Amino acid sequence: MDARDLRRLAEAVGTARGRRSVRWAWRRRRADAVGLPRRGAERARVPGTAQGAEPLPGGGVVRFARSSLLVRVVAGGAVFCGWDGAEPGPSYALSGPVPEADERAVLEPDTDGGWRVVSERMLVVVGRHGTVEVRTPGGVVLRRDLPPRWWEPVDESARAAVEPRWTQRAEVAADARFFGLGGRAVGPRLRDGSYRLWNTDPGGSFEPGDDPLYITMPVQLVVADAGTHLAFHDNPWDGRVTVRGGEEGAGSGHDRPGSCEVRMDGGPLRSWVLVGTPARVLHTWAQLTGAPALPPAWALGPQHARWGFGSEREVRRVVTGYRERGLPLSALHLDIDHYRGHRVFTVDRERFPDLPGLAAELRGQGVRLVSIVDPAVKAERGFPVYESGAAAGAFVRDARGREVRGEVWPGACAFPDFTDPGVRKWWGGLYAERLAQGFSGVWHDMNEPVSFAAFGDPTLPRSARHCLEGRGGDHRAAHNVYGLAMARAGYEGLCELRPEERPFLFSRSGWAGMQRYGGTWSGDVATGWPGLRASLALVLGLGLCGVPYSGPDVGGFTGHPSPELFLRWFQLGAYLPLFRTHAAHDAGRREPWEFGAEVLEHAGAALRERMRLLPYFVTLAHLARRTGAPYARPVWWRSPEDRALRDCEDAFLLGDALLVAPVLEQGTDRRAVRLPRGRWYDTATGRAHEGPGQVLVDAPLSRVPVLARAGSVIPVAGADGQVELEVWPPAAGRTGGGVLVPDAGPGWAPGDVVRFVTRLRDGTVTVEREGAAELGYAVRVRGERTA
Repeated sequence: MDARDLRRLAEAVGTARGRRSVRWAWRRRRADAVGLPRRGAERARVPGTAQGAEPLPGGGVVRFARSSLLVRVVAGGAVFCGWDGAEPGPSYALSGPVPEADERAVLEPDTDGGWRVVSERMLVVVGRHGTVEVRTPGGVVLRRDLPPRWWEPVDESARAAVEPRWTQRAEVAADARFFGLGGRAVGPRLRDGSYRLWNTDPGGSFEPGDDPLYITMPVQLVVADAGTHLAFHDNPWDGRVTVRGGEEGAGSGHDRPGSCEVRMDGGPLRSWVLVGTPARVLHTWAQLTGAPALPPAWALGPQHARWGFGSEREVRRVVTGYRERGLPLSALHLDIDHYRGHRVFTVDRERFPDLPGLAAELRGQGVRLVSIVDPAVKAERGFPVYESGAAAGAFVRDARGREVRGEVWPGACAFPDFTDPGVRKWWGGLYAERLAQGFSGVWHDMNEPVSFAAFGDPTLPRSARHCLEGRGGDHRAAHNVYGLAMARAGYEGLCELRPEERPFLFSRSGWAGMQRYGGTWSGDVATGWPGLRASLALVLGLGLCGVPYSGPDVGGFTGHPSPELFLRWFQLGAYLPLFRTHAAHDAGRREPWEFGAEVLEHAGAALRERMRLLPYFVTLAHLARRTGAPYARPVWWRSPEDRALRDCEDAFLLGDALLVAPVLEQGTDRRAVRLPRGRWYDTATGRAHEGPGQVLVDAPLSRVPVLARAGSVIPVAGADGQVELEVWPPAAGRTGGGVLVPDAGPGWAPGDVVRFVTRLRDGTVTVEREGAAELGYAVRVRGERTA
């Protein structure tokens, strides 16, 4: 046991649920002792020397003395490498069929007994002993994977039952920076250290030092002078990634490269590397793993949640409070307290006697209801959800074939096996009850999955059995994709139940490819200034892993934020994709008026600015679906060669047009902002600043600094609610532009992309619509004063 286990154990013995969690922890440990194969003595294996190669479309198979390597280049600038017979599919990460091989990529002999695959966008060089280098077409090395190493049982009779462990180390440029690995509370740039790949509920709340969290992915985005690449090890097993930055001119004047080592407890050794600009890499990633789900327009407005509304009366009080104060509100979220005894797909009729009527009433005021959905089903005879699941054989079983029971909010619970297509179909049908209650969307919680444990992993036994799409296996292979598969079940069920509407779903846990079904949120971030900073790191890091729609619990999940902290968090949230306040039942209220008149005034301004920018957020959502580009992007997005920008973690780009510099430190009324190249206008003062470089700008309590890129055309909501164009003049002799994708309603219409071009002619700003004689929108020119 570690210190966290001891603390959890000490806290557990004081409550009935805690004592049950002690018993569950022991049962889980005993189940694994019986159900998992013993590894026994092991020996290491390396590929050995290359023996020959077989050309195939897009590359070929290189055969080594003790392994083989499949290399396949696909269209779009991506290469797949699979060792020991590993193929690209089946995979939970990939969407649809495996991409077709690039027929122009050719496998040919290289020097020193190695091989290489030559393609238009990359050169892949396989060394004689199993190194794999990914180079630019000009020959510059972006990534060098060293020969892998496997550990497998000495006893040959045990090898069929025991998955070999493996490790693979890669070298990158000395100036490279690492990003990604899912939702990490530090960063978004990953510091030197070890990061676990095991989706985990940290328990209660988390701070920047806590790792792992709810979403872990073996996805690294590496940015260096030589270029950008994304590396994905397609393996959902438990593992660790250790990153170490390089050093230029180290030792005798030679560079020490940066490094990344991946260690996995089992599963296939297969990986993808995608190369190009950051925008191209994320576009290719979306093509590979699926386009991000497009949220309905209302889900891009301000949302309010709390664990503990407790009654229809309290819900009405909160919504009325927003309306009477002139504050916009798009959605209100109900937590587990609206369930009957915390049972999923139920309603406490004493507290919510007419939930459909309440939902209809609020919808008439422009406010949607969103429901929490947990995967754990109370194992109770007579409970219809449990009875139907048991009859369908839907629940996870142990190695002896018995139903696995864990401890969650309702008590003893069973867990659906979402890796079974039939179970996903059954579960998706249950969302009819949520729709009948009037809910417009769902948020999945506790789906790492969580089973309360006084010590050890708070999840299912690793020996628990899963379908895994008919292949069969245990929880070691299913754990990290459990939340992803649950999101698929919910999303597909909602699509079938209401085929005319796009579902709104976001999930606390997930894995690579989860963007196909919706977004996510920070989880239970601790209240405090470090938690505020972690909120931004999580959103940016997840965006670089292909999950563009996310946001934090504004104000923090636990504790009581000061008025200043709440306001600064609220101001940050107003510029993030998911803008939602949320808190635990004992953490106080999060309504803006609860923090005093000054906070109410400034929070109201942030809410109104969010609604003014709603056409821009809708446009960014459509662009994310088409291109994979996140709404919130690191400031280096268009200038990855700028080393100073790579280390900038306290600001971000909202689309291409806006740079947001939130206040992340207490007592700040001015702050430094590092600018990418070009001219940037302070949107509050109209003053122009030239980048690249750093400027000092005002950050009064009433607002956070926001700068607009010169030449930008930003679609905003005018005073009459109609879309108008906000234009920031381009620099003399330069052009600019922007994009608008009007909201096409709640259905599946892709939306028309409208493009604009701006020019500065004889001191006058002109705006033209591509392909049309008429502009069609009112124009407001801003920021004409210069420094």
